Amino acid sequence: MSILRQRPAEESTQLTPTDRAIVDELRSDGRLPNATLAERVGLSPSACHSRVRALRDRGVIRGFTADVDPAALGCAIQALVFVRIHPRARSGLEQFAETLRVRPEVAQLYFLGGSDDFLIHLWARDSNHVRDFVLDALSSSQAVAHTDTKLIFDHHRAVTPTAL
Repeated sequence: MSILRQRPAEESTQLTPTDRAIVDELRSDGRLPNATLAERVGLSPSACHSRVRALRDRGVIRGFTADVDPAALGCAIQALVFVRIHPRARSGLEQFAETLRVRPEVAQLYFLGGSDDFLIHLWARDSNHVRDFVLDALSSSQAVAHTDTKLIFDHHRAVTPTAL
């Protein structure tokens, strides 16, 4: 799937209350043992395992990841870099995004609507690393019209509901 495309709203998956409970539990702890998950959502372990497999097959659960502390990896600074692309470079958005996506400093990459085109969540060793990334990976690109860098002082993960 293209990194610039999302699932259309009409393709969104309808979830049962039990499926939502499973998703909520796994969002909180992706390593939750199946037996514990089954008990929490009121299913037998085999039924719970089948539901989780079905949620993965349908693309509701895309994978399981570790919540890593960037500082433990030597990345003492995090930054958000907003990027605006030149109008004449719009045809190369996909390629530009792919070159950013594979950079080791890029923790997350968002394609935006509005005045900015991309938001890059950056992990860096120090402020020089942030500066070098902006200068070497962004400002040197003819596709980039403007960047705006914000340092992150603190981060709190929000609990996102499975339905709004």
